[in-house]
Amino acid sequence: MSTILIIDDDDQLRKSFEKLLLKEGYEVESAASGEAGLEMVSAKLPDLVILDMRLPGMNGFDAFKAIHRIEPRLPVIIMTAYGTTETAIEATKLGAFDYILKPFEVSDMLLVIKEALKAGRFMRSPVDMDVSPDHASRDAIIGKSRSMQEVYKAIGRVAPTDATVLIRGESGTGKELVARALYQHSNRSNMPFLVINCVAIPETLLESELFGYEKGAFTGASHRRVGKIEQANRGTIFLDEIGDMPLSIQAKILRLLQERSIERLGGHGTIPVDVRIIAATNKDLKTAITEGSFRNDLYYRLKVVTISLPPLRERVEDIPLLADYFLALFARERDTVNPRLTKDAKTVLSNHTWPGNIRELANTLQKILIFNRGAPITSEDIALALSDKGLGKEKVLEKGDEALRKWVREILTDGSEKHVLDACKDHLEGILIEEALSLTGYNRSSTAKLLGLSRPTLYAKIDKYHLKIGGSVTEE
Repeated sequence: MSTILIIDDDDQLRKSFEKLLLKEGYEVESAASGEAGLEMVSAKLPDLVILDMRLPGMNGFDAFKAIHRIEPRLPVIIMTAYGTTETAIEATKLGAFDYILKPFEVSDMLLVIKEALKAGRFMRSPVDMDVSPDHASRDAIIGKSRSMQEVYKAIGRVAPTDATVLIRGESGTGKELVARALYQHSNRSNMPFLVINCVAIPETLLESELFGYEKGAFTGASHRRVGKIEQANRGTIFLDEIGDMPLSIQAKILRLLQERSIERLGGHGTIPVDVRIIAATNKDLKTAITEGSFRNDLYYRLKVVTISLPPLRERVEDIPLLADYFLALFARERDTVNPRLTKDAKTVLSNHTWPGNIRELANTLQKILIFNRGAPITSEDIALALSDKGLGKEKVLEKGDEALRKWVREILTDGSEKHVLDACKDHLEGILIEEALSLTGYNRSSTAKLLGLSRPTLYAKIDKYHLKIGGSVTEE
C-alpha cells in the first residue's frame, strides 16, 4: 500500500485530505511544517509527498530542496496559491513532479497523485534481468533465449550513454521494462524519468503536456505551466507509442533532438533542456513514413540505437521459464501455494502463438491461479483458460466444484448451523471480496467498482467479514 505524506499547515485542509486519501486506499502521514515533514521523510521514506508552498518557518521551496537532497527520485506534488506560482514553477524545474493550484478539483488531484506514484515506482523499483523466477520481482525481464541475450547486451552497452534509443516490438513484449532498465543503468538514474503515452493523450492536450504553455496561450490558460520535457530536465523522457504521435508534434520533437531546446505554447523564446529521449513503438515506422504519417528525418534521429524485442512466438524456449516466473510471482503476491505446471501444460503453453505476447501469458496464468485449488495446473486448465468460455461461467470450478459441494454437504448434514443458507452466502461473499481486493492491489475504490458496490457498502462488508487489508496498491 502506497504511503503519502502531506505537509501543510492548514489543519482543516490536511485532515480533509487525509480522510479522502484513506478512502482511496492509501496510507497517509501528515506534518504541519517543513521541518516536521523532513524528519518524517528521513525516518521513513514515503512513496509521495504533497507539499504546500507557504509554511511557517522553513518555506515550501526550501523544504522541497531538502527532500530532493534526501531522495531525488521521490515524487513531490506542490500545492500553491496563485501568488506563489512562479516559485512552484522553479521547484518543478528542479525536479518536483507537478504543481496544483489551490483551490483544486479533487478528481484532478487524485489523477496527478496516481501518475506521481506510478512515476515514483518506475524510478525506484529496479528492473531485474535474467534472474531466477523464484527470486525475481514484479518488474523483471525474463528469458535465456539467444534473442533475449542480445537484448541484455544492448541494454548494457547503451544504458551508460546519452544516445537516443528506439525500442521496437509488438504490444505486450515488454518495451516499457526495457526503457526503465535503460534509465536505471544510466548516468541519469538519480534524475527524473517521465513516461508519456502518445496514444493515450488526446492530440489537443499532448502538445501542452509535453511542452507546457504560457499564461494566455489559449482559453483557460490562466497561468504559466511547465511541460513534461522541462520537468525531466537532466533526466529521461520515455515516449511510448511514438508511432501514433501527430505530425505537428513530431516536428517539435525533431527540434528538441536537433537543438536541445523547446518553446512553450504561446511563448516567444526558446528554453534549453537537457533530456535523454527513449522512444518505443509497435508500428512499422518505415511503412508509416511511406504512408505519410511519420517523419523520415525524425525516424533517423530516433534510431541512433534500436533495440528490437522479439514476439513470444519467436522465443518459444522462454515460455516455460516465463510461466514459472508468473506463477511464482502471483502465488507469492496472493500468499498461496504455487501449484506448478505439469509437463503437458508447459507443452500446451509452448504451442500457443500468444498474439498478446507476455501480457497475454501473464493474464492467462493469473486467471488460472485465481480459480485453482492447489492442484497442479494441467493442459486442460490451460486450454480452458485460452478458450472463449473463460473461467467465469459454467466450467469455473470443474476441479474445485466437488470440494465446494463436499463442504456444503458437510454443513447441511452437520446440523450445528441454524441459518445454513446465510452462512454459505456469507462465506462465499467474504471469499469473493477478498479475491477482488487482491486483484485490485487492495485499492478499495477500485474493488467497489469491480464488485458493483458503493464504497460504504464495501467498507461495511470488509468489517463484517474481518478481512485483512494488505499488499500494495496497484497504480495502473
